[in-house]
Amino acid sequence: MTRLNMAHAAALAFTFAFAAVPARAADAPTIEFHDGTITPLHLEVPANTRFKIVVRNTGKTASEFESHRLHKEKVVAAGRTVSVEVHPLAPGKYDFFDDFHEDAPKGVIIAK
Repeated sequence: MTRLNMAHAAALAFTFAFAAVPARAADAPTIEFHDGTITPLHLEVPANTRFKIVVRNTGKTASEFESHRLHKEKVVAAGRTVSVEVHPLAPGKYDFFDDFHEDAPKGVIIAK
């Protein structure tokens, strides 16, 4: 392979690699945990598309984003923000909750 062809192949591979990357965290939907409250309780996302959710804990105690249907759980220390990558979802509803605050209302992610 010539040097020019190798450079072209590398540029093409680089382009395809980033085309499959989910949206940046700045574009991602955000869920806020605050000492037993969750905002928003309903979150709409596109179906059949990989995405990230930004989970922000503005409270004084740790929280844990958990969803059995999504097979996800992530501890979020007080005052911290994390992102949770989610595989493409079939259309439907997917519950999530704060496992460290059992009395908090449960939220739902709706894939449309």
